[in-house]
Amino acid sequence: MAASITSNRSSLAKASLAKRLLFPSLPSNDLPPLFASSATPPELTAEVYDFVALALRAFVNPWWTKITRYDKDFLPDITRILTHVVRAIETRALDADLDPLVFHHVPALLTQHYRDYRTAASKLSTSYAAGAALSLPVLFHGLQPHMAVAPDGSIDPEYMRQVVDHILKACLPEEDYAPEPQRYIIREIVLKILLKDVIPKISQPWFVNKAILDVLGQQDAVVHTKTRPTSPPASSGPFSFHTLIVIVLSVIQALSGACLALINAYKHAVSTIKRVSQTPPRRVPSRPRSPASIPIPTSPRAPTLSSPSISASSSVSSFTATGTPPPESSTPPQGSSSDDPSTPSTDFIHPSLTLVSEIFTTNARLASASIMHTLSLLLMLFSPFLNRLLPYLLAQTLSPNLILTIARNAKRTLFPNGYPAPPPVDPTPEEQVQMRARLLAYRGKSPWVETHVLPLLLGSDPTQTLAAALDPLSSRECNVHLVILILDCVIGTLFPELLAE
Repeated sequence: MAASITSNRSSLAKASLAKRLLFPSLPSNDLPPLFASSATPPELTAEVYDFVALALRAFVNPWWTKITRYDKDFLPDITRILTHVVRAIETRALDADLDPLVFHHVPALLTQHYRDYRTAASKLSTSYAAGAALSLPVLFHGLQPHMAVAPDGSIDPEYMRQVVDHILKACLPEEDYAPEPQRYIIREIVLKILLKDVIPKISQPWFVNKAILDVLGQQDAVVHTKTRPTSPPASSGPFSFHTLIVIVLSVIQALSGACLALINAYKHAVSTIKRVSQTPPRRVPSRPRSPASIPIPTSPRAPTLSSPSISASSSVSSFTATGTPPPESSTPPQGSSSDDPSTPSTDFIHPSLTLVSEIFTTNARLASASIMHTLSLLLMLFSPFLNRLLPYLLAQTLSPNLILTIARNAKRTLFPNGYPAPPPVDPTPEEQVQMRARLLAYRGKSPWVETHVLPLLLGSDPTQTLAAALDPLSSRECNVHLVILILDCVIGTLFPELLAE
């Protein structure tokens, strides 16, 4: 008896937190599958289960144990509901066509954001602003009105609550959706994460600047003055044979390294081109829109998600302000079939070029406008191949390894010691100014690029061009509109039945 008790205690001690908290009745330490795909690595399942266990222990278990300390089935029930939601979202993400979302809709939303911000900024101190009585966020909200966002950047929680509730209704079986306590708890946890933690943080201008610095690898960079080291002058002795041998060997080593890099790049490019050419075109299965298979919102306050394109008033205002037509729609012309590989339904090149041109205002300078026009003509020649290459690269990027990395980083950030970390302190105004100054001072790592390329692309004053590129992201209220529109676009791609007919 004592030996069996000791063995049970040792097995419980070796069990993971997810096993002890979420699956206490399982006879073994093996966790049940979480994802629907059989190709999911077990490391990802264990990592996500561990993250769920930490979150439930931190945000649900403290107040639930005050209600009752003897009910051990509440957390496993919530985990079972989360399993249904994860599998449903995974299935929809695998079936959905994410290529237009990444390469067309999101660049179009960013382009429209820049245009509307600059249009609103140009109306300040004019009669459009009621004699400077209206602020920039109010003018921007007039160009991009959204039922969930107020002019001051506050988000209507009822809108997000209804959206999350309809997502749960689409993902859960009827017997799991009908009980209210678990569903309400999951919904409120998601709302708390979105409305209190995620959206207020990522919409801050300093967070955008920090994210750009992280991408550029300048998060810990400090501006140093370039000083020449005080080294003793080189001896002016005769040119020796040893020095000649060193120079020749250095040149040979540099040439061999460059040749090996070119050969490796050539082989990789050839293999990638072959794989892209052999990849069949993606055919997205059409979802039936019948009342029997699609859950129809029944609440009278059900939200209507915005479509990926902005309202007509926003597009017209931007057209009159910039003289540039809005991004083209991704709807294929009449008579063309989206299943035909020779007629792609979406142009993946033009929206990104339009976004780059809008961010850096290339049309305002002759040299940059000529470069962008020449680049667009060259890319149009290779557009059939690029329209297949970009989805291939996206499919290679969105892999289980990426999700595993995101889960590990999120767990390490939110629960560094197994419990919620204290909220990070926002940078001071001085630190925010330094972030922006480092972005404006960034010129790349090549002196040749700084001397010859940047003046052609950014003009004679690159700092002024970069400042104009960062200004549309410097308003928290306007950034909230962009975040909500992108969120609506993602939800509309995964749950097309929530879009307005």
